Amino acid sequence: MEKTLLSLTETIKTLLDEKKYATLKDILETMNPVDIAELFDDLQDEKTPILFRLLPKELAADTFVEMDEETQELLIHGFSDSELKEVVDELFVDDAVDIIEEMPANVVKRILRQADPVTRKSINELLKYPDDSAGSIMTTEFISLRPAMTVEEAIKRIRRTGVDKETIYTCYVTDELNRLIGIMTVKTLLLSDENKCVLELMEDNVISVNTLDDQEEVAQLFSKYNLLALPVVDTENRLVGIVTIDDAMDVLEEEVTEDIEKMAAVMPSDKPYMRTSVFGLCKKRIPWLLILMISATFTGAIITSFESALAANIALSAFIPMLMDTGGNAGSQASVSIIRAISLGEVNFKDLFKVMWKEFRVAVICGLILACANFVKIMLLDFHGTPLEQALPVAAVVCLTMLAAVIIAKLIGCFLPLLANKIGFDPAVMASPLITTIVDALSLLVYFEFATMILSTM
Repeated sequence: MEKTLLSLTETIKTLLDEKKYATLKDILETMNPVDIAELFDDLQDEKTPILFRLLPKELAADTFVEMDEETQELLIHGFSDSELKEVVDELFVDDAVDIIEEMPANVVKRILRQADPVTRKSINELLKYPDDSAGSIMTTEFISLRPAMTVEEAIKRIRRTGVDKETIYTCYVTDELNRLIGIMTVKTLLLSDENKCVLELMEDNVISVNTLDDQEEVAQLFSKYNLLALPVVDTENRLVGIVTIDDAMDVLEEEVTEDIEKMAAVMPSDKPYMRTSVFGLCKKRIPWLLILMISATFTGAIITSFESALAANIALSAFIPMLMDTGGNAGSQASVSIIRAISLGEVNFKDLFKVMWKEFRVAVICGLILACANFVKIMLLDFHGTPLEQALPVAAVVCLTMLAAVIIAKLIGCFLPLLANKIGFDPAVMASPLITTIVDALSLLVYFEFATMILSTM
């Protein structure tokens, strides 16, 4: 697919240079808006507005929504006021809001000036909702029906008002105060007697969300209940908008990306990697690197405080990297599993003791297997030919530390994300780098304590 798009990009550039606009238009009309948007993102030059003007009005609006903000801004600067108005008029309100949120203030003012009063009012209303809330990702373009309508009247209303709606498959039944009382699908309407009443056919067990609910929780409901759209109500249960499946997918993608970045000790970014400058990447990464570097001084302090133990048996130092790495890896496994379970709603803080008991059993089994394997490796490879009375104590210290480190790491790895979630922090923050740093310090303490107890008696 990438090779095809690359070849197509070269063809488009050639046709643009040769000014074969009719051929270009024919090609573009056969393409999906997403693919056309990728094509425009690759072009990023002064000919982009010319190419955009070849698109039919509806296709142009669908393509504009899929572009990244840099290409959108480039096009807006190249638009006349009438061209900008045409694009804005074709956009769904939630898409217009998404675009406005990414644009500089001068561009936002120009977009709002070209929007009609009704659209401008809807945009301003959506912009008032907090970021990452259901209200910020909903659209106000939906089909509403009255309970007293017949099936025939309902279908006529859909035909009359559905052209400009984002989805018409699911319709919402509201009373005279616009309170949500039921839902019904177009399938139900089409298969029912035309004289039947909407009140008889609607489903009154409605799953809805509040305007201030977290967008990630809203998006997860789509997966849980297999929804295509989800109604959004205010505090008085009045229907104010809907969230559609495409917006829910975008939210999930953003949240997963953000969690992955946090788990890798990178500050979340709202720009694609290739669009982020070197300085921008450094700015996102350096805070955590500094924090982790400073926290690692505790590890150095522990090693320094046990210099005498190391001096007495220099072989102990050779096993420090392995023990620290194993502990860190064990903690990461537990933390990632728990963070994922939290995000899916499978566990919460009330399950803490169940989770820790399960992870403890897992840790004991994993720790014993690793300790046994490590014992064999030490005796056969590290201390091959060494007298048994010298090798056994060191092997015992290392293997006991291995078991203890894995247990400690897995317990910390499951405890910290649950604690973070309980007190309102993002559990992803308690992932690999932070847990590894804590486990490293504790593993060293355990290691040298075992060394002091066992080797000092020899």
